[in-house]
Amino acid sequence: MSGERAPTAGRCAVTGAAPPTRVAVIGANGHGRWHRRAIAPLHADGRVRLVALVDVQPVRDDPVAPLPSGVQVFTDHRAMLAATRPEVVVICTPPHTHLPIARDALTAGADLLLAKPPVLSLAEHDELTWALTTAGRVAQVGFQALGSAALTALTDALAAGRLGTVTGIATVAAWQRPDAYYARSAWAGRRTLNGRPVLDGALANPLAHAVMQCLAVAESLGGAPPWPVAIEVERYRVRPIEVEDTAVLRIRFRAGPPVLAAVTLAAEEFVAGEVEVTGSAGRAVLEYPTDRLWLPGDVVTRRVPGRQGLLENLLAHRADPLGVPLIAPLARTAPFTALLDALRAAPEPRLLDGDVVDAVGDGAERVVRIRGVVDVLRRAAEQGALPSEQGVSWAAPAYRADLA
Repeated sequence: MSGERAPTAGRCAVTGAAPPTRVAVIGANGHGRWHRRAIAPLHADGRVRLVALVDVQPVRDDPVAPLPSGVQVFTDHRAMLAATRPEVVVICTPPHTHLPIARDALTAGADLLLAKPPVLSLAEHDELTWALTTAGRVAQVGFQALGSAALTALTDALAAGRLGTVTGIATVAAWQRPDAYYARSAWAGRRTLNGRPVLDGALANPLAHAVMQCLAVAESLGGAPPWPVAIEVERYRVRPIEVEDTAVLRIRFRAGPPVLAAVTLAAEEFVAGEVEVTGSAGRAVLEYPTDRLWLPGDVVTRRVPGRQGLLENLLAHRADPLGVPLIAPLARTAPFTALLDALRAAPEPRLLDGDVVDAVGDGAERVVRIRGVVDVLRRAAEQGALPSEQGVSWAAPAYRADLA
């Protein structure tokens, strides 16, 4: 059935109601608990039936999402697939494990909700696309901020011309991560593990949403996912890790304005995550984690309520594939994967130490911060300039790559 959409389960012959969709979670601890909380009300309402959890470690209880009766727990995903035959599988495992687990779930006949980043190279992206087509299944990728009504309000405003001609798209996000974050697993902070790419840096993992929101804005301007043709990136770290905790990335496309992403996990102050769009007639700011939006003419930043859940959207798409498009289908994430592909060849991030950084806290909760980094990131976003172009004393020369 190559290229076809496999049919979903039929309705009950007695009541006419659709039976609940059988759902399993692979990677039930860590971020998997967030997915379990999203599933809990759907299970309670009878829209889904949580049939199984999988994790190589003992599954931790979650008071917000206690395990319903009858849920089976496994340490091996293949055993789970054979025993429970789920119709939807949530995959929330380390990124370098996504592809083989996804292939197994597709072979078992399941649709996927796949954590971001979905894969780590364009070759893997092509392989997963082929596997989806061959199986006649679909994959939703866990860029949940794409379901935001605030993002839609922003792109509607751009389409209506409220900003005039858009000349630039930028994002600033400034978070902190303690030492414990990098001790959480064997793959944390790693570039490779056992010869396989991991790329657990700020751009690929915790602040990937910031980059993806910018790509979504660029997509709205051009009417299709924007393909990057060149990148310039400066990457930094404050610990002996293999990837960046701080980066400024400038992306150029075949058409449309450039995107600049300025992010850090070593901030002195918190910036949740702002997407700034500049045009000939004004500027807009979307705080994507909180769905707060400021448009030209607004007196204050306002919260735009309404965020569609990715699992709910996937369920609706399964019921009506032609009428309900996926919010984050795998194809929409191809430009993001192209960026990861380009970053794989970038040199080791520059280590910042000495007077450039300071540390607060003790033990596992120690946080290392870059002095004045938020000011550097904000100037980068406002000027479209990398730190080395601003004359920042600790800046390193940019790595440049053509992707065309």
